[in-house]
Amino acid sequence: MERTEAVKTFEQALRRLQEVLVEPESSLVRDAAIKRFEFTYELAWKAVQRVLREQGILCHSPKGCLSEAFTCGLVRDSPLWIRMIEDRNLTVHTYNERMAVAIYRNLKEYEPLFEELLQSLVRALELP
Repeated sequence: MERTEAVKTFEQALRRLQEVLVEPESSLVRDAAIKRFEFTYELAWKAVQRVLREQGILCHSPKGCLSEAFTCGLVRDSPLWIRMIEDRNLTVHTYNERMAVAIYRNLKEYEPLFEELLQSLVRALELP
């Protein structure tokens, strides 16, 4: 997948996440939002990876790509990014009701971070 397609796919996932986040909370909405968060997160770091590769910067993991994104100015450093990574790692345990509720409630704080990253990636694609 080329970098433009990677960013477009990330954008589509983000729009789907945003779509579910405006729905009234229920167990169904919560489960859908967490699953969409997982997709969005995965596509976000992979889009960063592809855009940075074009600049000669190699990263191979979500944390590594996020670190490079900070260094390159694609995202502002924020403790929310670290919490997002931790929440993503915990999503495999969403059968735990309290954990699922806690992660779901954090998603609205992560949405602006994803949006900021998307806008930075779009700008990076416009560079020669």
